[in-house]
Amino acid sequence: MSPALSIVASLSSDVRQDIGVQVLSRSRPISDIAATHQVSRKFVYQQGDKAQQALDETFAPSKGDDDVLFQLPVTKNWLFQLILGLVLICHSSYRGIVELFRDLFDVSISVGTVHNRLQAVTEKAAEINQSQDLSGIEVGLQDEIYQSDKPVLVGVDAASTYCYLLQSADHRDEDTWGFHLLDVMAQGFEPKYTIADGGSGLRAGQKAVMPAVPCHGDVFHIQQQFEQVANSLARQAQGATTRRIKLEEKIAQAKLKGKITQKLTIQQVKVNRRERGLVARARDVKILLQWFEHDVMALAGPDLAVRQELFDFIEIELKQRAGKQYPSIRKLRKALHNQRDQLLAFAGVVDQKLTKIARDFELPLQAVRDVCLLHRKSPTSSAYWTRWNQLHAQLSVKFHRLMAAVDEALKTTPRASSMVENLNSRLRNYFFLRRSLGDSYLSLLQFFVNHRCFLRSRVPERVGKSPKQLLTGQPHPHWVELLGFERFQRT
Repeated sequence: MSPALSIVASLSSDVRQDIGVQVLSRSRPISDIAATHQVSRKFVYQQGDKAQQALDETFAPSKGDDDVLFQLPVTKNWLFQLILGLVLICHSSYRGIVELFRDLFDVSISVGTVHNRLQAVTEKAAEINQSQDLSGIEVGLQDEIYQSDKPVLVGVDAASTYCYLLQSADHRDEDTWGFHLLDVMAQGFEPKYTIADGGSGLRAGQKAVMPAVPCHGDVFHIQQQFEQVANSLARQAQGATTRRIKLEEKIAQAKLKGKITQKLTIQQVKVNRRERGLVARARDVKILLQWFEHDVMALAGPDLAVRQELFDFIEIELKQRAGKQYPSIRKLRKALHNQRDQLLAFAGVVDQKLTKIARDFELPLQAVRDVCLLHRKSPTSSAYWTRWNQLHAQLSVKFHRLMAAVDEALKTTPRASSMVENLNSRLRNYFFLRRSLGDSYLSLLQFFVNHRCFLRSRVPERVGKSPKQLLTGQPHPHWVELLGFERFQRT
């Protein structure tokens, strides 16, 4: 490298800017500037040109908002696509579409036209839904949502979030669920197991048509019920404390006036007794809830047998505190008793996966379980890293691969039907605009949610992909093109 090139390469951006400013200001001859920095005059002129270009861009007149950005050929088919986009993407009402066409496009359409345009593509959407191979679904999440007092049966793949069932029905009994499950079974639906809440019709229908497929319990709903009971007792205990304080203030004022009565004394005894009972009961139920969430229902935890023993202990403790005055505790205990095996079924799945990992790594099962239990601790805690170092020293070169295998096993073991609950909340944005739901409209919604791409997700692998692409592993045309339209793209 020549000395001149070496000097140029070593010049900082600030020095280059200073050279450009000196050239524009014409305060010094070009040869003097070049000699000062030991560079060629050509390089000095180049810095001046860059500075002039930056100056021109800064003070260039801004483009007007009325400038034409691109040409859009508006045809009837394009307007029909716009109707679909407004309904499916923007959740627009029919009358909102009519108003937008009138005000922004100077086009007059009727509510009936909007309806007919949607109906025109529902048959194609239903055909695509029914042609999908569902054999790749390993875990199905099932639930019910209501619209105008009529149930809508919903089923979602736990891994890909693909909606394999979205049907309106008059009932939610065994026959109804069995009938619609037979339809999806004809498309290859044969999961290893499903997850659902305690709905008797749902479970009975699945058992009738898929007797070999277990239906696990939904952890979310029972934990929510437990939390509601604990919070209700805490509020009652706080209310009892408030009443006791107010009564003590009233008694103190009565003593000052010499008007203390036996009635106030009896009230004080009763209030104190009720407060002590409620505070103790609320504290005990809160502790039982914490054990239930962190020791029994946690994904990373002890084996199934230990969980069952802890589960039974919590049920017994609740039974001892479920007096006639606390029907919510009795209802919770009954729900726990009836759903124990279904709620703990996920633990059996975790045990099977850990056993396979132990066999693959040629390690004792307890060593794998110890790595699993490490996931219970917060990665920001000193306890986590203390145990991490102990396990790393114990397992040596196998530790990192074992950690990854256990982490993957836990991530791929769903415990709740939260994904179907998420879908239900998104469907609500469409349902509230319509008093009644037809099967054709639901087919269109099912098609759309399965073929639109995720803009964002907590799972990075889902971003930019549709549920169908995640299910099949294969790309597919845009949902507008699948419905037979030519999508506009700028050249």
